[in-house]
Amino acid sequence: MGRITEDLIRRNSEHNDCVIFSLEELSLHQQEIERLEHIDKWCRDLKILYLQNNLIGKIENVSKLKKLEYLNLALNNIEKIENLEGCEGLTKLDLTVNFIGELSSVKTLGHNIHLKELFLMGNPCADFDGYRQFVVATLQQLKWLDGKEIERSERIQALQNFPVIEQQIREQEEAYCLKRAKDKEEAQRKLREEDENEAKERRHSVFEGQSPFSVEHKDHVQEGQEGEYNQKRFKDNEDDLEFWNKPSLFTPESRLETLRHMEKQRKDQEKLSGKKKKVKPPRILITEDGKVLNVNDPKLDFSLKDDEKRNQIILDLAVYRYMDTSLIDVDVQPTYVRVMVKGKPFQLVLPAEVKPDSSSAKRSQTTGHLVICMPKVDEVITGWRQTSESGTSPSDSSREHTNQRSKRIEKLEVDPSKRSFPDVANIVQEKNPTPRRVRSEPKIIPSEEDPDFEDNPEVPPLI
Repeated sequence: MGRITEDLIRRNSEHNDCVIFSLEELSLHQQEIERLEHIDKWCRDLKILYLQNNLIGKIENVSKLKKLEYLNLALNNIEKIENLEGCEGLTKLDLTVNFIGELSSVKTLGHNIHLKELFLMGNPCADFDGYRQFVVATLQQLKWLDGKEIERSERIQALQNFPVIEQQIREQEEAYCLKRAKDKEEAQRKLREEDENEAKERRHSVFEGQSPFSVEHKDHVQEGQEGEYNQKRFKDNEDDLEFWNKPSLFTPESRLETLRHMEKQRKDQEKLSGKKKKVKPPRILITEDGKVLNVNDPKLDFSLKDDEKRNQIILDLAVYRYMDTSLIDVDVQPTYVRVMVKGKPFQLVLPAEVKPDSSSAKRSQTTGHLVICMPKVDEVITGWRQTSESGTSPSDSSREHTNQRSKRIEKLEVDPSKRSFPDVANIVQEKNPTPRRVRSEPKIIPSEEDPDFEDNPEVPPLI
């Protein structure tokens, strides 16, 4: 039997990014739910709620859904209309094919002043004489009943005949309640008998299972196992046909009995056939020859960037926004990165070798994306310095020693034009050597204090 759980609601709210507190529409049909619970606490903003084709026996725990506009409870086991006074915004209620026999319970819907449509077809109360007139006169806010529009003349006539109709409805309700009480007693008696028979069968099977077999009979037992299996299967088929051909009343107990029979039949078939759920083989992430594969089982979008400025590789993985971080496991290796998302592997081969110890993983608080920063391994050789140093002659040991010392200095330099040793190539390529010839040594001008100084006015001044 199904129950309403948080996981069930989240699985049915993918259209709202699995967020349940702001959910406005929820569909939980055909889930074998027996009781309404938790919805009024977890989904306060619901406007549309589908609960058809379940086993719900009572309307409850929905009074706090103030914004609820449409409630579908068709094909359930409801016997009375109740606990809907708090649904202030309710405009449409579908109770088709239930077991509502207390037609007077529709009076509780008088508090739902916005209710415009009501469906009660397929219920025992719909067979009462004066059923439609009673509902039309009781719920004057209704516009449609069982898909048929309520005309003004129909409502006036129903209000005029209401005292007589109400007395008829009350008598029919009493008769139905007496019949329903007898049906309940009969259903409980059958249920007790079935439980006793099942208990006897279990004791009998246990007794047979404990009986010892000699070694001589083992081969005979193994040979007869196939025949016993076929006989039991044939017997089960006969019991199944007998169950479906047996006449039964349409009551909530008969629906529950049918469901129990189907569950028992399914379990017996699993035992007889020995079928087990096939366990999927583990996903191959690394081949036998050591090749790492690219895998994306969670089917998540991602982007891989090579940040040359910071010398690192950045992986942006579009993890679901509201997924708990405890369900994510990150493993960074020198040549690949692996992320386990709810047990499903995401693996990507990296274009360069990285440092796992220096890597970091962060999650965005707005988008939920997982960002993994992986620094690349440092490269020892640089491009242009290698070519310029390759032109030097290694014959001279002193020059080789000078080049080794210049390497250490050049790693710290920013401007490659600054060098700690003369560039022979640039000296040879100088095309204008005239400045060296014109350049003259500075002349020393004698001072007046020099004893050999003579100030001759006929001598022109120096230019």
